[in-house]
Amino acid sequence: MNAPAPRTGDQLASTVCGTRVIVVRAPAEGAPEIACGGSPMVPASSQGDAAAPAQSGGGEAATLIGKRYVDAAGTLELLCTRSGTGELTCGGAPMTLKTAKPLPASD
Repeated sequence: MNAPAPRTGDQLASTVCGTRVIVVRAPAEGAPEIACGGSPMVPASSQGDAAAPAQSGGGEAATLIGKRYVDAAGTLELLCTRSGTGELTCGGAPMTLKTAKPLPASD
């Protein structure tokens, strides 16, 4: 059974690290698997407010709070609300950090 399609406003939590995200933009069709650290993400409400797993020494955050991540096609956009050590993926492909659009020159 496939996971339900993500909708704008859905809050998702990782099952392997402390990462939490909000769906900012979702594809109109299809239900891509959104995963973090290799495990599918679950609705944040089912995860509760459990403490994030302890990070082993020197573990750097792979997902950064306040940053937006997009899939290769640009149809799915996630906003990270809690940092974690897992990498975000969509349909098995790594999601990339969304960069700001450059402003036009005002010479």
